Amino acid sequence: MSRRATTLETEAATRTTAEVGAQGTVRVAVAGATGYAGGELIALLLRHPFVRVARLLADIPEPLPIERAHTALRGKALPVCELPCFEDLAAAEVDLVFLATPHKVAHDVVPALLHRGLRVIDLSAAFRLKDSRAYARWYGFEHLAGRALAEAVYGSPELNAAEIRGARLVANPGCYATSIILALAPLVRAGWADRAAGIVCDAKSGASGAGRSPSDGLHFPEVNENLRAYSLFNHRHVPEMLQALELAEENFIFTPHLLPINRGILSTIYLRLAAHRTLEEVIALYRDFYACAPLVRVYDQGQLPEIQAVARTNFFDVGLALDSATDHLIVISALDNLGKGAAGQAVQNMNLMFGFDEETALV
Repeated sequence: MSRRATTLETEAATRTTAEVGAQGTVRVAVAGATGYAGGELIALLLRHPFVRVARLLADIPEPLPIERAHTALRGKALPVCELPCFEDLAAAEVDLVFLATPHKVAHDVVPALLHRGLRVIDLSAAFRLKDSRAYARWYGFEHLAGRALAEAVYGSPELNAAEIRGARLVANPGCYATSIILALAPLVRAGWADRAAGIVCDAKSGASGAGRSPSDGLHFPEVNENLRAYSLFNHRHVPEMLQALELAEENFIFTPHLLPINRGILSTIYLRLAAHRTLEEVIALYRDFYACAPLVRVYDQGQLPEIQAVARTNFFDVGLALDSATDHLIVISALDNLGKGAAGQAVQNMNLMFGFDEETALV
């Protein structure tokens, strides 16, 4: 693409931001509106004082009122959910597009959306990994949108706020990935984790994390009164964890489990400190690292997160326990996979992109 075309795209995004600032309202489209993450996203956007939901799209046989997919949205005066016609989305009507779609769909449509001056928050994994070659291994398709991939900003507000503010394309992190990355980032970035000793992550998620499409393993009798591990050594969120934390695959193990609950993730992470520290020092490191993060709650000594504390919220909770004799540290994190793990984080990213307070509509 020519330099002039690139300049025009950048100017379009700048004009959009300026116009939004003048109007005070962000006009959004939600693609994938009938899914779990899409429904959660719409509910949060309805609470936002500076947002108008302009379009709803989904891969459905025919247009339908969105309350047929999400009964809690009944009476909210939302637009009818349409078939996914991305070609008619334009900056004259919409400022921002949320994509809660399959990965390959997002991969295919994002370049055109950017070209038309729209800003995008992608809740799929299509633009999370910077190495395009990784997509064949982890997601089963060849990544061909190299220019958009190079431009994409990984949407972890606690780690990349400055970059998110100026981004046209934000790759919203995965739910498991968020639970591990935010739990380990203070230690890894400070050099306090003994990488060579290995890091073991045991995570458990509610069934909504698997999405709304039916499958044999998600039928009620398969999930209820049960707990099972899955995707050993090959879960799709592993590469973004390694990328964000700059860890080598041989020093990291992640095992997810399916809980018989609707929503929530609890992750237990085991590692060894690189040098002797007290628990007070470790907690202080976390409090300092997240001092400006309004949606992160660092627990006091002797307290540990649990799913009940974060369910239906947009908080990320983290607690710590240390065996001072061996320097073994256990980090416990908890979040709602549909909130801070998906839709809540997407709205948090939108707030940064358009200059709103980070926690607007989220607390």
